[in-house]
Amino acid sequence: MLDPDVEEEGREKLSSDAKSSIESAGTLLHEDNWGVREMAYEIDHKSESEYRWFRFEAPTSLLDDLDHNLKIADGVVRFRIFRVDPADPVLPAPPATSVVMAPTGDDDDRPRRRSRDY
Repeated sequence: MLDPDVEEEGREKLSSDAKSSIESAGTLLHEDNWGVREMAYEIDHKSESEYRWFRFEAPTSLLDDLDHNLKIADGVVRFRIFRVDPADPVLPAPPATSVVMAPTGDDDDRPRRRSRDY
C-alpha cells in the first residue's frame, strides 16, 4: 500500500525497485496495480492508499531484504508478505469499490429529545 500523496513518479519508483529486487533473486509470477482505494481504517490520518500486488517465488534471503527495504522506504503505508502454496493458481481479486450512500433527507425526521429547562 503506497501513499497517494507521494508523486506518481515516486510511487512508480517504489514499485519498480520492489519488482527489480524480486527479479534479481527470484521469479516474478504476477503483478497488479489496483489503483487508489479507500482503506478500511485510517493510517497516519490518511483514508486512501494505492494498492500494488506482487506474486513471486524467492529465497528467504530476498524476503528479509525486501522486508527491510519496505520498512524504511518513504511512501510505503503498509505491506504484507505471505507464504502461499505454489500450486494455488488463484489470484486475489481487487477489493470491491466503496459505495458512498447519499443522504435520503429523512435524517431530520427522527424524534428529538425535548429541551430541558433547568
